[in-house]
Amino acid sequence: MFTTRIIDIKEKERYDSFIDAHPKGHFLQLWEWGQVKQGMGWEPLPLVLEEDGIIKASLLILKRKLPIPGLKKCIFYSPRGPVVDIENEELCQALFKGAEKVARDEGAILLKIDPDVAIEQQKFKDILIKCGFRANETGLDFEGVQPRFVFRLDVSGTEKQLMENMHAKWRYNIRLAAKKKVSIKIAQNKEDLRVFYEILKETASRDHFLVRGYEYFAWIWDYMVEKNYAKIFLAEYEGQTIAATLALITGDKVWYLYGASSNNYRSVMPNYLIQWEMIRWARQQDCKLYDFRGVSGDMDETNPLYGLYRFKKGFGGDMIEFAGEWDMVYSRLFFWLWNKVIPIYTKIRKA
Repeated sequence: MFTTRIIDIKEKERYDSFIDAHPKGHFLQLWEWGQVKQGMGWEPLPLVLEEDGIIKASLLILKRKLPIPGLKKCIFYSPRGPVVDIENEELCQALFKGAEKVARDEGAILLKIDPDVAIEQQKFKDILIKCGFRANETGLDFEGVQPRFVFRLDVSGTEKQLMENMHAKWRYNIRLAAKKKVSIKIAQNKEDLRVFYEILKETASRDHFLVRGYEYFAWIWDYMVEKNYAKIFLAEYEGQTIAATLALITGDKVWYLYGASSNNYRSVMPNYLIQWEMIRWARQQDCKLYDFRGVSGDMDETNPLYGLYRFKKGFGGDMIEFAGEWDMVYSRLFFWLWNKVIPIYTKIRKA
């Protein structure tokens, strides 16, 4: 018989061990990621489905109140959840029924998920529909909460094979950076984190995108880096740090989450070498998959995001399209308000 419940910190290690070992385990489903998001105003609710005391599936629910004073309603979001056998309808039904019970207790109007499941997995999409979810269509160019299109590299082969599968120019750039004596090190303390953040701000200013505040990355350091779920890599040249990246690891998978580079010394190609060293590090951790994370999905060379796609594609690997965002609506009225009225209300308040 299946039971579902929200667990507390006393079961953190048991919960994380399940995420680590499961084929659908993801860093965004870890207990520690819930703590990172708690600093940003989300309340983490780690839900487990058990049978005879053994965890069979899980769902890290992030709860956020609707931004209207006095209204005791909230939304649920589970990034890259659930962690479950995606072909087992019985497990999925039981897990989402458990989530619905929590939703009633907490006043949630919907549960949004964006599973780490390829779009070709039709059986899982059919299961979601049977469970009461409906697809929330998102398009290209990072329109969803999480990227719908990612680039992934199988790193289970040898380093020689990985090099051979790269574009020739990428191999050349990696060797050029090494020849120019660019070196890669792993950050050791929060002084290194500061260096990473300053380069990230420099990149954001140059490439015209927003970057989160330093406290967000400090939480990642405290809850992810310190717990060995993340590493920051720094590229150094002539005594200066000229590029930096953030990688997350869970089970046998590594994700490249953030990358940054200085305006100086770009000609020594640090971005290529730092990616190669992260790939080598992933292999040293016995990982099989290196996820470059998001790309646009639009391969038109005139797209402003094409350069990002080209950079990631050059390392080899494949572009994957996920099944997208799915919503379980618990209150149609409030769901309509959430989509139509609250955005206008929030805009007026900000004004």
